[in-house]
Amino acid sequence: KLVMRLFSAGLMILVGAVFLSQPASLIANRLDVPALEGIAFGGFSWLLLIVLGVILVYYIAATLLPVDKIIGRIYPVFGFALLFMAVGILVVLLFSGEYAIPEFTSFENCIADAKDFPIVPMLFTTIACGAISGFHATQSPLMARCMRNERESRSVFYGAMISESIIALVWAAVAMAFWGDVAGLNAAIAEYGGQAAVMIDVIANKTLGPVLAVFVIFGVVACAITSGDTAFRSARLIVADFMGIEQRTLRKRIYICIPLFALGLLIIFGLPFQAMWSYFAWMNQTLAAVTLWMIVAYLRHRGRNVWVGLIPALVMTYVCASYIFVSPLMLGMQNRTAAYLLGGGVTLAVLVAMILKLKDNDAKGIS
Repeated sequence: KLVMRLFSAGLMILVGAVFLSQPASLIANRLDVPALEGIAFGGFSWLLLIVLGVILVYYIAATLLPVDKIIGRIYPVFGFALLFMAVGILVVLLFSGEYAIPEFTSFENCIADAKDFPIVPMLFTTIACGAISGFHATQSPLMARCMRNERESRSVFYGAMISESIIALVWAAVAMAFWGDVAGLNAAIAEYGGQAAVMIDVIANKTLGPVLAVFVIFGVVACAITSGDTAFRSARLIVADFMGIEQRTLRKRIYICIPLFALGLLIIFGLPFQAMWSYFAWMNQTLAAVTLWMIVAYLRHRGRNVWVGLIPALVMTYVCASYIFVSPLMLGMQNRTAAYLLGGGVTLAVLVAMILKLKDNDAKGIS
């Protein structure tokens, strides 16, 4: 239990760091302050550091204050901006006649460095927040407290995931159409150093013009910030729970928040964004796999069909296990056959351990 608590808190800090750095980069890229932009400190421009500080202040306030004081009041505005952004880009993409979405013709790995990033398991972690997400699982209890009726669960949780998937597909389509094809997109990624925030800015200005582009940028920033602030809030609650620190007193909240944000800043300044995203993606999917195994145990105990949980649990366990052996940021084994076999071995071991544990619980009468 302690391991999972620490793992979950670590994931929340990584999420907060990822979604603190990206909106800061996007806002700094939009601002035109030559006196600050040209001055660097530790490899970071002063303009970026100032924007980072402003967002950090908001994160601290959102983490310390009750959910209905800040987050509950501004999220409707952020949600509108997010939907406006997607609809605006989609309208331009479909009706301007200037862009053509490339056809999906094969399962070929089209990424620039395909050898280092094979589709299995890398693709499954690239879409970590879309297809299945451990981070979203940690937000469910927080959001459930904000609902008036349990019947709203389907529209809130299922509806949100479908909406996010559509938005992701819109941006995937426009990214390829804007630069002509996948090869053009890869060239742009190399040109902009993999900074998605800067590329979004370029696309928005060209497709919608500088005025409407402001709303698009606001939507993208809102999307990132709403992930970051809830991540740090969840981290605070997780730490407070296993350390037994009450959270009614503001002073007690600050005791937990200070080291959390210090760790977040340490990650931002100590790791390249690609490394941050890779570790976050793996931890995110690993937590999702653990959650799926919990669902399997629950379904079995209730006498329900376990296959609806078991199949995705096995797939995600294999993805997370093989990622350790394949990813260049982890073991990075050159012998892919051995890496995939090891991933399969770990998956089989987890399955056997799960079966034995459930049988042992049955023998002891434990639910």
